[in-house]
Amino acid sequence: MNHPLRPRATGRVTLSDVAQLAGVSPITVSRALRGERAVAPELVAKVRAAADTLGYVPNPAARALASGQSSHVAVLIPMLSNALFVDLLEALQQSLRHAGFQTLIGITHYDPSEEESLLREQLLHRPAGLVVTGLERHDSTRQLIAQSGVPCVHLMTADAPEGAHCVGFSQKDAGRDMTRHLLDRGYRRIAFAAAQLDPRTLQRLDGWRSALQDAGLHDEVLEWLNPAPSSLGLGARMFEQIMGQTPPVDAIFFCNDDLAQGALLAAMRMGVAVPERVAIAGFNDLTGSDQMVPPLTTVRTPRAEIGHAAAQMLIALMHGDRIPAPAVNLGYALQVRQST
Repeated sequence: MNHPLRPRATGRVTLSDVAQLAGVSPITVSRALRGERAVAPELVAKVRAAADTLGYVPNPAARALASGQSSHVAVLIPMLSNALFVDLLEALQQSLRHAGFQTLIGITHYDPSEEESLLREQLLHRPAGLVVTGLERHDSTRQLIAQSGVPCVHLMTADAPEGAHCVGFSQKDAGRDMTRHLLDRGYRRIAFAAAQLDPRTLQRLDGWRSALQDAGLHDEVLEWLNPAPSSLGLGARMFEQIMGQTPPVDAIFFCNDDLAQGALLAAMRMGVAVPERVAIAGFNDLTGSDQMVPPLTTVRTPRAEIGHAAAQMLIALMHGDRIPAPAVNLGYALQVRQST
């Protein structure tokens, strides 16, 4: 049965309904629910009791339109099936929520056109801030971001163009350092196996190429690039293909840990000794990599740290505070284990 003050047309309780039940003005209800100190404690208690009785939930979109201020941040990430972005998003959301902001999440599926469409939709909600992944996107999307006037932080990169803000690390340097590690261990035929082929994967590929070119060992036939989504199954299939290559490889650097984990499982099935016959390395230090047989050498990327730092940078931008540096490089670390 509907409460007598509930609008019959929509069943939605309004701020005016709460004001009528509490015996105060709508503006007093608004100020009381926002926690403004100017409202007497006894009135705040009366308003909250009325809101609880009616089941009133404030409409943040209406509040944003009325005040010109929003309490949500639009976040665009490539996917949620990769633990990398799950860890990052959890940290980002935690920091933003602690500061009073909610997140509106959009999944781009690594598609620049889908990213632009999602951005247009989210800008209609007048977000207070915007978080996007990487720097590579359509020119029209860049213009949308610039013309919106909404503070924006770019994730997973430390190379900010003029006027942009970013938090991340150098994907190319990380790829080069892992390849140098393999070279230092004495490996010479080092394949690079990659899936998805998003911009950050291709930057790791550039780092691998750079290290091998410096050593005079680069060979294009060692590049195994597959645009399919990254997965354990694909890693196993790529491992089987690479192991059939002539002349044989003695190490494989996979662009993501799920591929490398799949390769280790395939090596176990095939009876291929790791690292005696072939070394295997990954990237991102995902859950389970340290429990593989043998434990996987990989690059630890600071996903949670990036999420927290990006949130703090965006909060400062939304408050109009000065940013000491537009680009924050949180680095990475080689996790050398028994697979190399």
